[in-house]
Amino acid sequence: MTESAIPHLANDQGVEKIFIGVRELNCMGARMPFDHPHVYLDMGDDGQILCPYCSTLYIHDPRLTANVSDPRGCLVNLVEDFD
Repeated sequence: MTESAIPHLANDQGVEKIFIGVRELNCMGARMPFDHPHVYLDMGDDGQILCPYCSTLYIHDPRLTANVSDPRGCLVNLVEDFD
């Protein structure tokens, strides 16, 4: 199974904002069994976007790489987390 180029993020910590190094993402709310429909979000030029399901605000931080979130632990490795 190949990994998606667009990261999946989960807000298990219930924080209001998650800073990420990408402008396109899939929000899943929290990890199973507390997830919501996985929704594709594209910030475009705005630099931030609000998930319509869980109201998590994702903010692009150009200092972060694609595999880092702030707070840490929000990026989901679909291969490891759901095997």
